[in-house]
Formats: sequence, C-alpha cells, structure tokens
Amino acid sequence: MTQPAYTPERINREQLEFWNNAAPGWNQMVSMLERAAQHVSDRLVELARLGPGARVIDIASGAGDPALTAARKVGPTGMVIATDQSPAMLELARQRAAALGLRNMKFFVTGAEELKVEEGGFDAALCRWGLMFVGDLDAAIRRIGQLLAPGGRFATAVWGPPDRVPLISLGDEQLRQMINLPAPSPDAPGPLKLADTRPLERALSAAGFRALHAERIKVRFEFESAQAFAEQRRQVSTPFRLMLSKQPPELQQRIMEMLAREARRYADAAGRIGMDNEAILLAAHL
Repeated sequence: MTQPAYTPERINREQLEFWNNAAPGWNQMVSMLERAAQHVSDRLVELARLGPGARVIDIASGAGDPALTAARKVGPTGMVIATDQSPAMLELARQRAAALGLRNMKFFVTGAEELKVEEGGFDAALCRWGLMFVGDLDAAIRRIGQLLAPGGRFATAVWGPPDRVPLISLGDEQLRQMINLPAPSPDAPGPLKLADTRPLERALSAAGFRALHAERIKVRFEFESAQAFAEQRRQVSTPFRLMLSKQPPELQQRIMEMLAREARRYADAAGRIGMDNEAILLAAHL
C-alpha cells in the first residue's frame, strides 16, 4: 500500500502529535539533556548578539531552550517570546520559566510557518534543533524575517550527519534489519534532515538574510549506563516508542538490548556512556 506523500500539512499534523506525546518523557529527561546542550544555547545567544533590553522570538522552543537562556541574557528590560506548535511541550517551558523566576517571557502556541504572535520588530530570532521538523522551511524562514526589525539577527542550530550524531542515529541500521523497515523518505521530517544545510542556506538567502556564518560544535551526552541510553531513546523519541509498541514483547526486548549493546561502544571502564555529537550553528542578519 502506497504511503501518503509528505506534504507540509501532513508533516505539521504528525509533528504536533509526536511532540505532544513526547512531553512526558522530555519532562523526565530535560535536566540531563539541557546540561549537555546549555553551551549550544549560550553560543546561539552570542551569535544573535543579545544584550540587556533586547526583544527576542524563539521558534520551536520545546521545553524552553534557548528561550530561557535568552531571557536571562536580555534581563528585566528585555523580552522573549517562546513559541511552539505543541502546547504540551510549551507548558514545560512555561513551568521551567516560572521555577527560574523569569518574568520577561511570553508563550504562544503557534507553528513556525505562521508564528502568530502579538508583536513584531524583534531584534533577534533563535531556533535550536527545530527547523528540521517544519513542514515548509521556506515559509518558516520568510515569516521569521518578517518579524525581525531591519538588521535583526537569526541564529539557529541543526544536527550534523548521522555518523557524527550517535545520540540519534545509533542502532538505526540494525533496527531496520530487525523489523524490515525501508529506508526513510528524504522528504520525511527528522532530527538529521538538515545535516546538509544547503536547503536552509538557500531559504535564508531567499528571505533576505545575508552575511551567513556557520560553525560546528561538539555536544556531549552522558548516561549512567547503556540501558539508560536505550531508555532515553524510548522516553524522548515518539516515533521510536510508537514503533516499539507495535512489536511483540520478545522483539521489543531484543530491540532495547540491541540499543544497549550498541551504546556500550561508548562506555568507559565504569560502564558510563559518553557520546560526542556534532551540531551545526548558522547565523545571519537582515
């Protein structure tokens, strides 16, 4: 049976469902994940040249970063709008902001192509690991440009190629063989979709952004054990969790054991897992 095409509407519909379902797992893992990724948020804030009083919009904020990092940087005289199409994920961001005592933030449930917010003329826009899941990348970049003031800056992060991002790609080939999965469609959304940044670069240029800067940064994730890595995959990856739930119990166990076995390649003498991953940061201005 032929699968329906990956239209922007289908992608956004599925991503909304995926991220709403992923929110409970992210809530459990967010402290560990953000410790590993904090320096990425810090660097995005630097590339956006944020300072006290700046007005910022963050796209696909998820559980809150880099919006929270930006809110601390711009201070009480600045303002950060955090957006996400998933109300469940954005509620995590709202809770984290409240726990940090941040009062210079607003939250809007809205997709990246529309960005229906009350204000415009932002000094900067940010997006960390979100553009790979957008149904219409060109529309999203155009909308970001429309919301920026003249000279406004945009800084974003995407993941590098699969062989440099074991956090996400580890065990994929083995899994496809175990359950006879076809290779993913190049049109399908996914965390590694923009490892080739040329479509993003073209979208930025078409929207009027210039002086593109790109750099690569290492992101190290650590887990107490190989089993903890496998459980992390189940908790935060809705597509993986849904796929797993459709398998017989014995095969589910074999899949989780396979992931743990692959993760042990990154273990130290004490069995702790440390994985270095590559992120690509891009920044440009109008």
